[in-house]
Amino acid sequence: MDFSIGEDRQMLVDTLSRYLADKFPWDVREKALASDEGFDRDVWAGLAELGVLGALFGEEVGGFGGSAFDAGVVLAEVGRGLALGPFLGTLMAGKVLEAAGDEDMLASVIGGEAILTFADNPAVQADGNPAPAMQAAKAGDDWLLTGSKGVVEYLGVADLVVVTAKVAEGEAAFLLDTKMGGVEVRDYSLVDGGAAGELVLESAEAKRLDRINEDAIDKARAFGVVGTCWEAVAVMDVLKDTTLDYLRTRKQFGIPIGKFQALQHRMATVALEIEQARSAAINAAARFDEDATTRDRFGAAAKYTCGNVGRLTAEEAIQMHGGIGMTWELPLSHFAKRLTMLGQVLGDEDEHLARYIALSQAA
Repeated sequence: MDFSIGEDRQMLVDTLSRYLADKFPWDVREKALASDEGFDRDVWAGLAELGVLGALFGEEVGGFGGSAFDAGVVLAEVGRGLALGPFLGTLMAGKVLEAAGDEDMLASVIGGEAILTFADNPAVQADGNPAPAMQAAKAGDDWLLTGSKGVVEYLGVADLVVVTAKVAEGEAAFLLDTKMGGVEVRDYSLVDGGAAGELVLESAEAKRLDRINEDAIDKARAFGVVGTCWEAVAVMDVLKDTTLDYLRTRKQFGIPIGKFQALQHRMATVALEIEQARSAAINAAARFDEDATTRDRFGAAAKYTCGNVGRLTAEEAIQMHGGIGMTWELPLSHFAKRLTMLGQVLGDEDEHLARYIALSQAA
């Protein structure tokens, strides 16, 4: 079987890799982390100019990609470069806009003029229970949203937010301008260096997106699962390679610690498990265009596998580096934190294992 990503995607990967290496070295990332916005707008604008954001969407809405593999390779390079920005939110919210045929709005996102994110997670109250669901009410020709959404990626810098909410006929999606009245944004930093926020709405005016039902929203979520899995595998590769380099150079008793058989066995296990995760991520992209049950079943399998293997990879990388593996100054700790976070994004292992079992029974 041919596992290559094709010449066009390889060119995209090479371009993105070179750009991040040149424009987003470690010192630039540290400055972006310390900034109020939590990411570098100049780098984001450069990515848009290169067409990286356009690769996430189809030609009919002004992009030049749009497949699950396109989303996968972009998010993989984002993970490899530990880039900052609303990549996942742009992918998922943009897929909803794409399904709605909102070419004009999506063009501003692809061009980098507007920052877009996706508000789908229910907010959590102080007692740990989910907050009441987002309510959408028709008011003449307008729609008013009331409620809250939690952990919205890069909400503090977003110009536009796609918000999911319940309506009489099921689930719908709305496009919200964060500068409108009735919108409150409570942003914060995440443990992996990213940023998110709580979106609180009180009769906030929003535009309901045409042709969007629960199936379209589920497909956008499925794109997010694929992208997250590919990003996780790329981060695993970085951790594995960094740890192997360390084992070759760190000496104890006069020889590199990589000569110790116990550590060799542990690294062999990590390498084999990463290949299993890679295969699961490729499967999720390859089966994406089949029926929804098959798509989601392979997505759940990949998310479970990447979460399980990701935890193992992060733990082993830190342990084999010893105490320095936990330090802020060592990039490895940042990759490990990101990998841990990716295990929770869009559902953890337990959730996706249960989802896989249910979908398998339904198949």
